[in-house]
Amino acid sequence: MAGRTKLTSKDRQSTQALVLWNLHAAGLGLREPFGRGKEAVLAAIHHLGYVQIDTISVVARAQHHVLWSRVPGYRREWLDELQKERKILEYWAHAAAYLPMSDYRYTLPTKKYFRDHQDSWQKSDAKTKKQVLKIIRAEGPKMARDFASDRKRKAAGWWDWKPAKVALERLYFEGELCCSHRVGFQKVYDLTERVIPSGLNTSYPSDEEYADYLIDGALRLHGHATTSQMGYLRKGLAGMIKGRVHQRTANLDLISLPIKNSTYFIERKTITIAFKKPKPHIHLLSPFDPFLIQRKRTQELFNFDYQLECYLPAARRRYGYFVLPILHGAKFIGRLDAKADRKTGQFIVKELHFENPDRKRQPLKLLEHEISRYARFCGCDGIAGTFP
Repeated sequence: MAGRTKLTSKDRQSTQALVLWNLHAAGLGLREPFGRGKEAVLAAIHHLGYVQIDTISVVARAQHHVLWSRVPGYRREWLDELQKERKILEYWAHAAAYLPMSDYRYTLPTKKYFRDHQDSWQKSDAKTKKQVLKIIRAEGPKMARDFASDRKRKAAGWWDWKPAKVALERLYFEGELCCSHRVGFQKVYDLTERVIPSGLNTSYPSDEEYADYLIDGALRLHGHATTSQMGYLRKGLAGMIKGRVHQRTANLDLISLPIKNSTYFIERKTITIAFKKPKPHIHLLSPFDPFLIQRKRTQELFNFDYQLECYLPAARRRYGYFVLPILHGAKFIGRLDAKADRKTGQFIVKELHFENPDRKRQPLKLLEHEISRYARFCGCDGIAGTFP
């Protein structure tokens, strides 16, 4: 691992145990960790804590790809149905995401953050927000396109959104509006009281409750986590999380496991669980999969240095625009740069990179089968491009 001294035998054993915990906790150690069908999708979201929503559709969108990786026979409409059934909620985790509806109360601190204008996002004037709320209250759910623009857009980009669109997003982030469902990929906004089920606990969480929510979510998803990983991309919460972890460690609820420069925490009740090394399945993972979204963690535990390069200028890309990490059993073995050309029905393999240059040692048959399976999920019936 770059920048670190050589691991001792004890460190290597501990790291291997952490890797196995991580795989099983993230739902990647078994073929059907949550079962099958729509209820398995709901179980997966509850377990993972969130499924990130992304606009990029070079292959499958992240929210569908993540669930396809864990629920055999996954169907995209199940996610829409669960949202309309009010079993899941769309809001901001560390990014736009689907959350369990039962987690609604834990979105309230973020909503307060936006109401207090502590963010740097585009603001909306009070008059426009009031008008937008009045229309939705009287006429029902609306999309941004339902509001006529009173000015021409000069260029593409969120900073040029028409005033009503900006107001809708501010009201959404501040909590007065919710995303009722989506039409295509467009949000349909409605009053929060008309989206949140009656009887749901909507009380504002205490600092202790909120810290436990973040700690427990990280441990459920990863099996173990450092305090910084528990508060990943959550501003201003490091002290609160560290204080609560200290309390729970003192109460013997959590135990610490120092490995070189990091200290991981694990629930005491799970420390005795022995996870077998997973069968050598192949997973083509989304770059936004919660299992590997924390790149530093992935490098530390799996010795896999991964960066999503679509945000880099083309000249600076090393592996490709939207590269999928390839997980084989408990080891990352390569990266797939691919594109789903839905007009021609071809899944284009642009480049296949292996971490070990000896291709004779690669599980090529398993990989070819998984690429074919993924291509079908992306709506393609043929594969074109380079494959060994």
